[in-house]
Amino acid sequence: MSDRHPSAKTTQLISRGAALCLLGLAIAYGIGGSVIEYAFASDPLGPRVFPVALAVILGLLTTWYFFSPGTAEGFPTGRLLWRVLGIPVLLVVSVLLFEPAGFAISIFVLTLGTALIFEAPLKKALLGAIGHAALWWFIFSFVLEVYLPTGALFGH
Repeated sequence: MSDRHPSAKTTQLISRGAALCLLGLAIAYGIGGSVIEYAFASDPLGPRVFPVALAVILGLLTTWYFFSPGTAEGFPTGRLLWRVLGIPVLLVVSVLLFEPAGFAISIFVLTLGTALIFEAPLKKALLGAIGHAALWWFIFSFVLEVYLPTGALFGH
């Protein structure tokens, strides 16, 4: 990250952008909560109240934040930007690998990629990813007795 600090106008713009994203999330969450179907006799308020109330609160807070933004960090650049973008991309790749490659490979890729993004040496990253995948496979399969897919690539 560079030593230059962003101007007040830039940080306000960043804050307002974040507020708009959160407002969009609040609206989507409110719409999602409002269409929950339930039996009329189940509860006087029903299951809709909690998500809709959270959406309203989030919407009000983000509206307030939009009109009175505080200070924010500058937008990341260079290597930091690649790190910031690398983790969500890695999560998406890991999720996409879950069905075809299975749980163990998906967790291995996620752990290895995260270690490499944070500049772990390759040998340690590989050992950590293997150990992490094996540990969670053991915990889920043998301790918790949860079925984990092995993946279409391996015949399941």
